[in-house]
Amino acid sequence: MEAEYIALSGCCAQILWMRPQLTDFGLGFNKIPMYYDNKSAIALCYNNVQYSRSKHIDIRYHFIKEQVKNGVIKLYFVNTEYQLADIITKALGRDRIEFLINKLGMRSFTPETLKQFTNEVDK
Repeated sequence: MEAEYIALSGCCAQILWMRPQLTDFGLGFNKIPMYYDNKSAIALCYNNVQYSRSKHIDIRYHFIKEQVKNGVIKLYFVNTEYQLADIITKALGRDRIEFLINKLGMRSFTPETLKQFTNEVDK
């Protein structure tokens, strides 16, 4: 749980750093949604009680609690099956990659299809 919480805190810091750029691109949010697949880490962000299993976590990682409390960040649980970030963070089988590509709204082209596109551009 500690590693998951620290990763979530790091992600929060990165999103807040990117917030001005996202706003410039027209992607402003009142509350920035973050989707995570670890209920314990999410619960720790919402709970101000210091548990024995989390008291050893360095205070700098508790930055996310303040962001959640102030309403800057909203955390949502997402089942691991729908964790889209897995496509760039884990070794996955072909079926899993195709599933995630579809969920991201991307398309996977065969070499033959790519050749057709190249031929159309050359004409």
